[in-house]
Amino acid sequence: MSQMTSFKMGKLAAGFLLTTLSTLTFAASPLGTWKTIDDETGDATSYVTIFEDNGTLSGKITKLLDPESKDDICNLCEGDLKDQKIEGMTILWGMEKQGSKYDDGEIIDPASGKVYSANMKVTDGGEKLEVRGYIGFALLGRSQTWLRVEE
Repeated sequence: MSQMTSFKMGKLAAGFLLTTLSTLTFAASPLGTWKTIDDETGDATSYVTIFEDNGTLSGKITKLLDPESKDDICNLCEGDLKDQKIEGMTILWGMEKQGSKYDDGEIIDPASGKVYSANMKVTDGGEKLEVRGYIGFALLGRSQTWLRVEE
């Protein structure tokens, strides 16, 4: 094998490794779009896109999956979220990375208008996101597992 062929193969291998590592890094990140699954019914309800916002992570409902819910508003919400359309609403905010999970955030349940403390953790190689809302202690709360949406 010539020196030039060996050099090209080395560059190709390095490029593949960098691409693979960046894909794995993204897969382990909560950034992106997730399909929410109702923990009581098991039905998919919406798509939430998680994004970085001033050094913390936030999540916005980008699509309601029930066509009849498209124009629903959060009439039980308070403050700036009162009477806001649920599709397009930021429902998750203030999540800070702490080791392998994200914590110290808040999440709103548009059905009740209640705001809860929240944490989340990416699992299954980046394919699932465990989201937990709670009052007081994380042990006293409710969890959902969201599924990554391939973009």
